[in-house]
Amino acid sequence: MITVTGATGNVGRPLIERLIAAGEKVTAVSRSAAEFPEGVAHVQADLSRPESLEPAFAGSDRLFLLTRDSDHDLVPVLAAAKAAGIGRVVLLSSQRAETRNDASQLVYENAVKDSGLEWTFVRPGAFHSNAFMWADAVRGDRAIAAPFGDVGLRFIDPDDIAAVAALALTEDGHAGRAYTITGPEAVTPREQAAAISAAIGEPVRFHELTRDEAFAMFTQFWPAEIVEGALDALGSPNAAELEPNFEVERLLGRPATSFAAWAKRNAAAFR
Repeated sequence: MITVTGATGNVGRPLIERLIAAGEKVTAVSRSAAEFPEGVAHVQADLSRPESLEPAFAGSDRLFLLTRDSDHDLVPVLAAAKAAGIGRVVLLSSQRAETRNDASQLVYENAVKDSGLEWTFVRPGAFHSNAFMWADAVRGDRAIAAPFGDVGLRFIDPDDIAAVAALALTEDGHAGRAYTITGPEAVTPREQAAAISAAIGEPVRFHELTRDEAFAMFTQFWPAEIVEGALDALGSPNAAELEPNFEVERLLGRPATSFAAWAKRNAAAFR
């Protein structure tokens, strides 16, 4: 059985769907009530309360671990997983662990390395699905506001992240590996707006925000220290972040999904 934390998120949900399709038994973990496909066991638990995780880990031998809360201490979480009989953990980390030596990600990775469990790190770049934050503005005003309008990044489809995570959870040969994965091309916010416009068949205006304006907006969704790191990466990508990356294609045998294809698939959210 596989326990999936962050089960209601943009990666957790497609990961669960893939695992179920592959015939795996799954326990989905979330802080609040949620609905999942038939056959998925659901446990409400919180990584900040390791004692709540016992029923989430019971019977599982593999764990997909996701946290974006900088206050979480993964050491007791991993100890509880090991005590329950889990032997393999796949951690959703970030590209910044490699390209920026990001302490907020490395502290999680080091906890996993020190746990004694078999581990794999999945280090994605920024998500295509971050564009959902624009959905209300596109539906209401046909407008998008974002910083660094002409700076391109290799955004990645969460479905591709889920596919790589599923591979690491269900196949051997991935132990001790750290997979940095990105989308197929660098895309600017202005180009994202154009792709969403094409997907919904309506003009979408683009307005460039200052960094301060963007910080105020993004901290509505994420902790301030995460936002600072994200804005650094968004505004000043380094050579490693701009470098072509074909890890998704190597692992999955197909190219990574473009932002335009993601926007077309999710056009209903912006109409």
